[in-house]
Amino acid sequence: MSKVFITSALPYANGPCHLGHLRSTYIPADIYARYNRMNDVDVLFVCASDEHGTPIAVRAEQIGKSPKEIADKFHKMIKRDLELCNISFDNFSRTTDPLHYEISQNFFLKLYEKGYIYEQVIKQPYCNTCKRFLPDRYVEGICPHCKGEGARGDHCETCGRHLDPIQLEEPTCLICSSTPEIKESKQYFFKLSHFQDDLGEWIEGNDELPPNVKNYAIQWIKEGLKDWILTRDMEWGIPVPLEDAEGKIIYVWGEAFLGYISSAAQWSRRENKPWEDYWNDKAIHFIGKDIIYHHSIFWPALLMGYGCKLPDNVVAGAYLSLEGRKMSTSKNWVIWASQFLEKFDSDIVRYYLTVNAPLGRDTDFSWDDFQRRVNDELADVLGNFMHRTFTFTNRFFDGSIPEPSEFDEYDEEFKNRILSIPDIVSENIEHFKFREGLIEIIRLAKFGNKYFNDKEPWKAVKENPEGAANCIYLCNQLAKVLSVILAPYIPVRASKIMEIMNLDVEETTSWKTAGEFVPAGHKIGKPKPLFSKIDDNIIKKEKETLYDNLEETETMKDIISIDDFAKMDLRISEIIGAERVEGSENLLKLIVDTGEKKIQVVAGLAKKYAPEEIKGQKVVVLVNLKPAKLFGIKSEGMILATSDSLSVLSADAHVGEKIK
Repeated sequence: MSKVFITSALPYANGPCHLGHLRSTYIPADIYARYNRMNDVDVLFVCASDEHGTPIAVRAEQIGKSPKEIADKFHKMIKRDLELCNISFDNFSRTTDPLHYEISQNFFLKLYEKGYIYEQVIKQPYCNTCKRFLPDRYVEGICPHCKGEGARGDHCETCGRHLDPIQLEEPTCLICSSTPEIKESKQYFFKLSHFQDDLGEWIEGNDELPPNVKNYAIQWIKEGLKDWILTRDMEWGIPVPLEDAEGKIIYVWGEAFLGYISSAAQWSRRENKPWEDYWNDKAIHFIGKDIIYHHSIFWPALLMGYGCKLPDNVVAGAYLSLEGRKMSTSKNWVIWASQFLEKFDSDIVRYYLTVNAPLGRDTDFSWDDFQRRVNDELADVLGNFMHRTFTFTNRFFDGSIPEPSEFDEYDEEFKNRILSIPDIVSENIEHFKFREGLIEIIRLAKFGNKYFNDKEPWKAVKENPEGAANCIYLCNQLAKVLSVILAPYIPVRASKIMEIMNLDVEETTSWKTAGEFVPAGHKIGKPKPLFSKIDDNIIKKEKETLYDNLEETETMKDIISIDDFAKMDLRISEIIGAERVEGSENLLKLIVDTGEKKIQVVAGLAKKYAPEEIKGQKVVVLVNLKPAKLFGIKSEGMILATSDSLSVLSADAHVGEKIK
């Protein structure tokens, strides 16, 4: 029996799953896993929650919890989300599992011993307030390329460029907002450049790789690969297993991939089967397109260095937008998997997110389109065909599949289309064209409805009994075949169809026998509703909730808690210098003495005050505001003034006195 090792990208444990995650990664992988099981392939389908990395560590520090507490919370939520969607993992683990630590450290050591990991002293930002080196995500500043503010130490959201934290202009520590200094630090690098040619050959010669993966990877190869830093100065993570590496952890992308292996190893210990047999036979990764680089370049290089077989394929799903706009969790412009699956059946979301667009193409979730497809395709086409077939069989043939007689030309055409559909769908699934396979199924169901209408069995049962018997016989055969080939896509409904037809679910769910007809005389059960139409009011309410959430999020940006107010450092300060900002009618550049230090503030007061008029005034200043640039000039605070007349708030108090 052939084997296959299937993985889904590890969900990051700093939030629950949304529909985009299900669409790009987990549903496609599950369809493929279920299909292979139906073909007597021995499947090992694994995943784990990815629980290390700086985003979790930063969040933990900001809210005063341990990173493990955050990981624990979201591991449970993610696991439940995937279970609600019927993702049939053989094992779902986590990267905080001790077995994962053991495997990751052994992997690192072997690469180090083989000379693929080396030491190098580099320059890194160091926070004197926090007394530590700052990993990339702990630093924010201005992008050196596009001058966009709020760029992270590893990435600029504005221009999309990869960054090194020491490249940032005006950097600040994300935790304490102080300005870090640059110091030397010893880190460990992986010799990615060493594998440039081997990776190029593997990518160019791998005909299995989808075009979106291959083309992206080839572009990186052409640009030339650089060695990758493989360690960080942090506490949260897997410690580097070397004597002189105290305080350093393995970079999350140096160990997260191994979550596939540690999850499989956990399964192996439970089932007493070697996971290596599955990996060595055939290994396929399902990922989102945002991590193509990692899975087509970095992970294969690590495996080359270690001496392992490379994955056979990397299937990358594209993005899902929402109502024509990019999903944003911060703006609450998102549909969370758990909330959706509490209201709508898992088969419905699996169907819609599969049929909406080819996996490799970006697509959009629209509430109106979701309703249309469910009502038109699932209820009116598929559900209607099943209901008519089963109702007519019970009403006119006593619940037994009738004995057919000689087929006419139309019957033969219908029969041949029924017999050919399993191979058509199989061909599409084998090539990861999940949508195309599903479209073929719906197309045949539509043809089945047309055939039923054209044959008019309600008339033929009296005028042409043999013709009516042929019609109902063939319609039941299509129902049986559809119940099998729909099983990878909508497993709950597929099982219900089999139950209505009194078929053994375990025996029937075999792709090899999908085209075998049920014998005449077989008794079926009473029809049951398979799909319900979604009412307009339900869709209206969901759209209103979505837009209300967005508006509420935008409004709440202007609302702060008492704790937030307590963080504001408002001080009596004196303006000791003032000049107009060239090119602006509104702005003044002010030098302000706060009592502790002198800061520069750019304020929109030029229409109210001349520079010489405002100089010497005592004003109220917010002195712990995050620095920003206005007209290219750094502004380190905010002068408080009335919104209508732009009159500054003055006070007769000592400079430096704090307002409480």
